[in-house]
Amino acid sequence: MAELCTVTLGGKGSSFSSSTISAVAASLAHVRIDTSALDRLSASSSSTTPSLKHTIAIPSFLSLSETRAFLLVLLNKLLLTSPSSIRADLLFIISESLNSNLNTFRFENLQVTEDELLVLNNASSALLGVSAILDHQSAALTSFSDVAAALSCEASKADVTAFNLMDSGDGHTSKEEVGVASDMRVLLNGSKLVGKEKIGSVAKVPKIHGTLREQVKSVHLKMRVELNSGFKLAEIQAGSDGTEQSVSTVLLSLAAALRELGECSFLRAKNNLESISSDDLKSSIEEMFGKECPTDGSLGSGFNAALGLVFEKDYVRFAHEVNVLLGSVWKIVAWEVVTAFAVLEGTELNGKFQGVQGNAENSKADKKKKKVVLGKGTSLILPLIKDALQSKREAAVQKSGLETMVGNFLLFLDSAEPEFNGFLLKVKDIVESNESRRLPKIPKGTRDFAKEQMTIRKKAFSIIEQVFERHGATALDTPVFELRETLMGKYGEDSKLIYDLADQGGELCSLRYDLTVPFARFMAMNGLTSLKRYQIAKVYRRDNPSKGRYREFYQCDFDIAGPSEKMAPDFEVVRVLTELLDELDVGEYEIKLNHRKLLDGMMQICGVPPEKFRTICSSIDKLDKQSFEQIRKEMVEEKGLTVETADRIETYVKERGSPLALLSKLKQEGSAFLEDAGSADALNDLEVLFKALDKSKCIDKVVFDLSLARGLDYYTGVIYEAVFKGGAQVGSIAAGGRYDNLIGMFGSKQVPAVGVSLGIERVFAIMEQQQKDQNQVPRPNKTEVLVSILGNDLTLAAELAGELWDAGVKAEFLVNKRRQKHFDFAKESRIPWMVIVGEQEIKEGVVQLKNLEASNDVTIPRDQFAEQVRSRLNP
Repeated sequence: MAELCTVTLGGKGSSFSSSTISAVAASLAHVRIDTSALDRLSASSSSTTPSLKHTIAIPSFLSLSETRAFLLVLLNKLLLTSPSSIRADLLFIISESLNSNLNTFRFENLQVTEDELLVLNNASSALLGVSAILDHQSAALTSFSDVAAALSCEASKADVTAFNLMDSGDGHTSKEEVGVASDMRVLLNGSKLVGKEKIGSVAKVPKIHGTLREQVKSVHLKMRVELNSGFKLAEIQAGSDGTEQSVSTVLLSLAAALRELGECSFLRAKNNLESISSDDLKSSIEEMFGKECPTDGSLGSGFNAALGLVFEKDYVRFAHEVNVLLGSVWKIVAWEVVTAFAVLEGTELNGKFQGVQGNAENSKADKKKKKVVLGKGTSLILPLIKDALQSKREAAVQKSGLETMVGNFLLFLDSAEPEFNGFLLKVKDIVESNESRRLPKIPKGTRDFAKEQMTIRKKAFSIIEQVFERHGATALDTPVFELRETLMGKYGEDSKLIYDLADQGGELCSLRYDLTVPFARFMAMNGLTSLKRYQIAKVYRRDNPSKGRYREFYQCDFDIAGPSEKMAPDFEVVRVLTELLDELDVGEYEIKLNHRKLLDGMMQICGVPPEKFRTICSSIDKLDKQSFEQIRKEMVEEKGLTVETADRIETYVKERGSPLALLSKLKQEGSAFLEDAGSADALNDLEVLFKALDKSKCIDKVVFDLSLARGLDYYTGVIYEAVFKGGAQVGSIAAGGRYDNLIGMFGSKQVPAVGVSLGIERVFAIMEQQQKDQNQVPRPNKTEVLVSILGNDLTLAAELAGELWDAGVKAEFLVNKRRQKHFDFAKESRIPWMVIVGEQEIKEGVVQLKNLEASNDVTIPRDQFAEQVRSRLNP
């Protein structure tokens, strides 16, 4: 027997953990009370005399390990009691009983003080003791169940595409699900056994196992706090502190996750049984499995029993039932490993044990079996299991047979066995050290774009450029980073989202936040006073990723700078925006429009101090994401507005409607806006703009909305924002406005300018969702012809493909002897035409031209094939 370790309680700065409790509960550790704690107790309780008799009630339904855990937690709670009047004698009684390795514990008629009695009756020790075992065991189960699932994947030749899950970077992917998928990839990396069998219980592994990990972490965090919490007598006297309720809440979620994992594991185990090749072996293991393995139905009964105890507030028995449920799940997962091993190592079971003897044909077949290639992880784990079984078999002198072997197998997989803990540590090392674990990943808030996505993006960029160039704009490109001083002070409260680059001992630089400020810098730096430009490029924001919100994304900007007819550029920019959204076919949208001077007039009318105009506008700008109640609270409590002022703002920001109708209302005689020069000018500007939009037949897409604020500091006139009205929740998809003073901030000349920025990433999200809803799969390439050489003559492929390329035909080539390979490639790539050349075609000096869409073909002379192909592609 291994030498017992020692657990010391009460030491200064010591931490009490679930693994410590589990070791003592399993009689793998002795308990020792730190001498400093004993000295402290002796000093504080020297005058305390026990006057009461008490029997520690140990619930009869607790197992021996649960009872030991209960007593250890109780011992620690007595040590943590404050102010301490606990006697060392009582602690010795409990600790010596634990160290005696008794099978039953009786603490009757103990002499105790009043304070000790309070702790003994109210410490929730039994609940916390059982919960500590659950914490430790369920954490081990997370690794064990992953190993079982990986072995099952190979045993059943399962499709493992579900494990390709990666962190999307948008904050909407479960970290634990991604972690499970990553671990499964590590275990199965390089396996030649996983295949194309669609198995639901395998596809569910990331979610089911990921959920268990989440609940295990919740239980662990709760136990770390509760086990080390000081115990205050005054709080006990005041009544329950809610420990039992809070602990039971996390255990209930754990129980649900355990049930789901057990049911999923049971299905995989049954699937493994069906995959055992030897009929005799399959029959024998199936019989044992039916007798000894808990069923998925028993898991449901166990969970329901535990659930009922929560409603009855019988929390200790509830924790015990969850522990029983965990034991059942553990047995099922162990049987999953046994059945997977029986598939993967059938020869081992048939040939080395006499209990089941396969027929001669099976034996010969086993000997002729090719060596299978397991995953990098599972190939290291299987030998560990085989070594453990070998040592068990050697220990079982005069005992052999399948039943004994399976019994030894299950004994090894018992979490109470010391050898099993060593096995799990090795599994952890395998997963963490396997170099495939270090798979590259992208930062949060960024994305890779596969060929299908790039097809959509290229199409969208082409449409956008056509619209911009239709209006006479020229392209511009600027550096991806700017001097930090160029960007600062231009974005109001959003300046905190600017990505600063590390100081390399020279200039302080930051990644560009948008394309407008770099455009203004370019204009001023080059002394330009007029330019109509567009730019499509990536920008960067240190934001919290969410659906449709990224840290790296494209913006598509269109700007008109320079003197012009009143409101003419503003009209054209809004018109460009409607053309963009219509031609991109994003669905229903609206363009909310307002004027910065009108906002300032509203601020003044409502009584907002001038120095707070911009910060209050930033608050109003959040109305599309938050209720006005939340905005009011921010304006009053954080920004110092009076409640009356906030209420007045509310009456104005609710105004929205048809542009010409709302404009007419705001210009009525007596309107407060007409009394302010700035807001009166704004209303006149808007009248010109709305009439132009009306004549251009695009005003129906515009909504005059006084709540639109746009938080950026550089806007001076009209502001607008396009919002998608369909099902996808992506927020704003485009925005912009007039910024007459921005260019002047970089030079001596003030150059008026107005522009719009299309949030193309959100538009892509809409377009991708639309294609998914319509079951459309974009064609990722433009290949028109596949040159198929049925053989291995690369020179012929080069000659024929070269002629097509010279003729301007989009073509690919494939050299392979198997005819079906060519058709599969063409079908997968959705290539409409094939030029097929085999031995017969070479002899006759012809090629076979096949139209895959029309399912017909024609034979054409070799020397005319390029011209014939081109004529058929462009009739």
